[in-house]
Amino acid sequence: MANVTFKGNPVTLLGKEINVGDQAPDFTVLDNNMNPVTLQDSKGKIRLISVVPSIDTGVCDAQTRKFNESAAELGEDVVVLTVSVDLPFAQKRWCAAAGIEAVQVLSDHRDLSFGEAYGVIMKELRLLARSVFVVDQNDQVTYVEYVQEGTNHPDYEKAIEAVKQLTGK
Repeated sequence: MANVTFKGNPVTLLGKEINVGDQAPDFTVLDNNMNPVTLQDSKGKIRLISVVPSIDTGVCDAQTRKFNESAAELGEDVVVLTVSVDLPFAQKRWCAAAGIEAVQVLSDHRDLSFGEAYGVIMKELRLLARSVFVVDQNDQVTYVEYVQEGTNHPDYEKAIEAVKQLTGK
């Protein structure tokens, strides 16, 4: 498993670590209206999956806003998802206040389905570890970043470039 710390303290990641070339596992999370969402709901599209510990903290806020800004330039064949364990109600309020419209913000609070499938549950905190995954139209993982320190930003440029390689832009 990836070695991850949160505020300098080592954390134990639960679930299966994902690698480039793996078939992306399905999951079930909730949208802001408590409706289930799965990977298969966006089948045939390129998915950029941004994972954050809590949507209303500084780095998580910045990460979601950055990918929201990038979503428009990536095109209609790309779906940008942000996943956290925040309650759907809190995510909905945050999205409205932040003007997030191009990213689908999803909650893994109910059963940690995404966290388990992608190996990002921080056991000690019951939060998801900051990470980014790119999944192609055929559900193959083409980019993975488990951010080593949970309070650091991911490599936005590399993630966006991985999506652009798939779109040909």
